[in-house]
Amino acid sequence: MKADQPQARGTVTRLVAWLEERSIRVLADSRCAGWLGVEAQSREALAQQVDLIVALGGDGTLLSVARATGVRAVPILGVNLGRLGFLAEVSLDEVLPALSKALAGDLKVISRMRLDVRVHREDREIGAFLALNDAVITHAQIARMIDVEVYADSARVTTYHADGLIVATPTGSTAYSLSAGGPLLAPDLAAIVLTPICPHSLTQRPLVLPETAEVEVVPHGRAERASLTVDGQVGVGVLEEGDRIIIRRSSHPVEIVASPFLDRYEILHAKLRWGER
Repeated sequence: MKADQPQARGTVTRLVAWLEERSIRVLADSRCAGWLGVEAQSREALAQQVDLIVALGGDGTLLSVARATGVRAVPILGVNLGRLGFLAEVSLDEVLPALSKALAGDLKVISRMRLDVRVHREDREIGAFLALNDAVITHAQIARMIDVEVYADSARVTTYHADGLIVATPTGSTAYSLSAGGPLLAPDLAAIVLTPICPHSLTQRPLVLPETAEVEVVPHGRAERASLTVDGQVGVGVLEEGDRIIIRRSSHPVEIVASPFLDRYEILHAKLRWGER
């Protein structure tokens, strides 16, 4: 739950009352447990117990909830209380009809690919993350370029001289990667997208790799020059010269409930005004 939305408390209390009328047991995280008079649970603990997670907020909320599920495949119904809400496909007006369909077993769940992102320094692993959207390597300082050397299955791809590099999933293709000029991919497609951020070359364009590719990213330059951000929320703040970032498809996807009211292309039109002149 994104607690700073003005309609958050009323939405939660109405939703819980509706569920309890149907004898559905409800667990709550710390952001809304106080409104309901129930014991708060961490998102990680909650995700291990429930059959469906309802995430009320925006895409950032859903990304945080997805990270809390860890490796457990529990469906997430994203309800948009933010602005764009591309991952949170269901609007506030649609949440009760969507839950009715869920109780009837009439909702489609799409397995969204995640990336397994690991940072190696010499012979140590210093960070491990699961990315639903992307892993982004940028300069640790604002508005500075870096050199990012990229390998795929041990074969050298290129060295990007750019503001950074986005390694995205198909889900993440509509996020930062899209803003940087990357392609749109269907969310159930199995692929990895490399999108340079403002590359200093007209010939360095986004590249789509097969899902089986193991991507190795090596940022070059002085110490304290690069950083890694995963899904815009976690990461490694300072990458040192010689650090290697190994990225491959995770064997643990995220289960996202698809909107029962709009198809994939209608969502593109509604959220991104895709195809308009």
